[in-house]
Amino acid sequence: MRRDSQLTIEEAFGSTLQNLRKARKLSQEELGFESGYHRTYISQLERGRKSPSLKTIFQLAAALNKPPSEMVLRVERALFATGQNLVPTGAESDENNAG
Repeated sequence: MRRDSQLTIEEAFGSTLQNLRKARKLSQEELGFESGYHRTYISQLERGRKSPSLKTIFQLAAALNKPPSEMVLRVERALFATGQNLVPTGAESDENNAG
């Protein structure tokens, strides 16, 4: 993880994934087997080196016996804990680009 107080979304997801995996007492290899992903990909996710797709989040959540929404909520909480605002502003927001 980064040394400053700001986490990337990937780092927050990685930390969340690692915490949930360890709570289930699974190795990276076991989680990989249960979710259909290779151990090295699990490792890359946990270190914040890769960004998971929505499909990946759902598959990992199923392997961890957690709802995907709980995983995302934990990531959101980790980011907010560092003072980050995830709501897009200006022309980048979905509301401004809708319809």
